[in-house]
Order: sequence, then structure tokens, then C-alpha cells
Amino acid sequence: MRLLLLCLCLLLTACSPSVAQVRQFLPLELEFLGEIQIPSQEFAGTLVGGLSGLTYDRTTDRLYALSDDRSHHAPARFYTLRLDPPEPGQELPAAIAIEAVTFLKDAQGETFPPGSIDPEGIALTPRQTLMISSEGDISQGIAPWIQEFDLTTGQAVSNVRIPARFLPATPIRDPDPPHGIRNNLGFEALAVQWTGLSAPDPFRLFAAPESYLSQDQRRTTEDQRERIRLLHYVINPIGDPVLVSENLYLLEPPLPGTVAHGLTAIATLETEGYFLTLERSFGLTGYSAQLFQVVAGNATDTSRIATLGGELTTVQPLQKQLLLDFTSLGIPLDNLEGLTLGPQLADGSQMLIVVSDDNFREEQVTQCLFFRLTKTQPFSP
Repeated sequence: MRLLLLCLCLLLTACSPSVAQVRQFLPLELEFLGEIQIPSQEFAGTLVGGLSGLTYDRTTDRLYALSDDRSHHAPARFYTLRLDPPEPGQELPAAIAIEAVTFLKDAQGETFPPGSIDPEGIALTPRQTLMISSEGDISQGIAPWIQEFDLTTGQAVSNVRIPARFLPATPIRDPDPPHGIRNNLGFEALAVQWTGLSAPDPFRLFAAPESYLSQDQRRTTEDQRERIRLLHYVINPIGDPVLVSENLYLLEPPLPGTVAHGLTAIATLETEGYFLTLERSFGLTGYSAQLFQVVAGNATDTSRIATLGGELTTVQPLQKQLLLDFTSLGIPLDNLEGLTLGPQLADGSQMLIVVSDDNFREEQVTQCLFFRLTKTQPFSP
């Protein structure tokens, strides 16, 4: 059995588009369909808000939205959402209905105590489980993690091992030299790539922190792009997840007056080796965001590079192309953090959904933006 799993892993790695055969971008177009806001409300004794992660279940035609509540308003949780059918002649859903809430539980079946978790990323797997990431709380010595949860019960069933270079040094408060994820800038971007033909087949998991690791702080002034490490795992039906590679993702330079700027979400496209990424900023003029198409071809494996803070002359990053500047929509933007590909539309194109985290603040909203994602011409990688 172990030999079979090793062969499967080697096959997936050998066929991975992270090698030189993928170099061009997909011919993609986005059409804005409209916006729906989820009003501030209580549901089943919980305060609905803080929706920072989103994933779509095509088998049930439902969305799972992760709240980033640190178990303060209610135990850490995700919501099951239903998109009501659009009105005749329209493609924007008529409404978004909350159907259920599921509390996250640790391996012992207990809900997470207040302050012990900061859930940010969520992704549905082919075996009908959820991969969920927590930023932890570095200031309190709580490490970030990625775990797999049962979709029905919300209980943790497995753990994804995170490389030591991502974990803060010990002691937490005075590491020397500093390394690892920085406080409140942990794993926000999480995505699953379905690569098999059946639920038990291996699949891929991608994860990235919101910003650079401490040891990767940029020391150059010429290139203003911060350096983020994207992890690529293969998840097998038996055994621990296998870390296949790690690649450099360059964050766009922040605009003047920016207070917060980072990578908040990633979604895998049907064609292997292609992604959509969401970069969100907050500054003196409010919120802004950009959506990029990313291709993994030719990207350097950075897992053996101790620091990415210096010159990058020998490192090939993931290639990216701007797909949408959300400010061009001409609507007020909130704190966009979640991203998922949704149901298929009538013309065969796919819906793309983006959701905002209202931070449980009265002056903010839970904003859902809907798009039509199409290929403008046939493509073969």
C-alpha cells in the first residue's frame, strides 16, 4: 500500500504544471453580475459576520462561509449558504439564505475556547471534508495551523504539517533571529485542487500567509513587492500530506497611505497550475482589492532558500496577471477576503463569488460580489 501511495504521489508530482510546460495565461474574462449584502443578524444563537473564507459544494449546490470569530461572539464556526434562483432573465441570485451553522471542534470533540483560534481560510475537499486554516495568535504563543474537519460534525479529523520556517521562533516574544509567520498575518489563502476521478483519489492543497515571513522581510528598495511563500501539498487517502513544493508569490506594491495590504484568498482553476488570487488593501481612502490570474509554470522551488529578503536574481516567482481592479466597478467596497468559483451559469460559464469580512462592525457590511468567468477562446496548456 505504501508503495502504491508513493507511486501516486510521484505521478502527481511528475505531471504537475509547476514544471516548465506551463508558461502562458488563460484567456479569461470577467463580467460583473451584481452585489448582494447579507444583513447583520443572529442565526441559531450566533452573530453572523466576519466571513473571511468561502468555498462552494457542487454536489449540494451550497456555499460554506467561514467566520473569523475567535470564539468570542460564539464558538468558531462556518455557515451553510443557499443561493436562491435568479429572477427570470437575470443571472444574479435573488437572495442568499443562511441554512445552517456548524461549530468547529478539536480532535477531542470540544469547541475551541475564546482566543485560541483565528479561522481564516476554508476549502472543500473531494472527500467531503473541509480544510480550514487558523492564523493563531503569535503574540500569545498560539501557533498557526491547517486542519481537516468533518463537514457534518465540524470535528477535526487530521492535521497538515506546516514547515518549521513558517512557525514563529521560540521564545515567541524575542526570537533571534526572527522567523516565521507574523502576528495576524498567517494563513488566509487556502485552496484545494480536485485532480482525481473519485473521492478517495489524491488531491492538491495550496496555502499561503497573508504577508511575508519574518525572515523574508524585503531588504531591497528597487523592488517594492513583498515576498510570500505559497505551499503546495498532495493529500493522499492514507498517510500524511506530502509537501511537493513551495513557490514565491510577489505581492503588488501598496498605494501611498496604505495601512494594511495582503493576500487574502486563492482559488484553483479547472486547468491545473492556474489560480486566481485576491489582494486586499485598506488605507486613507478606504478598501480596495485586485484579482489576479496566476500561473505556476517555471516557478522556483523556494523550500530550501533560507531567506527571500535579498536580491531575487536566481528565483523565478509565480507569474501573475491583473484580471480585475475592483475599484473599476464603481461601487463602495468593503473588506474583501473570501473567493470561490461557484455554480455553472446557463451559458456554460462559471460564477465567481467574492465575500467581505465586516469585522463585526456596524459601519461595515457583508458584501457578496458575483461575476461571470469565461474563457474567450479554446485553450490547451
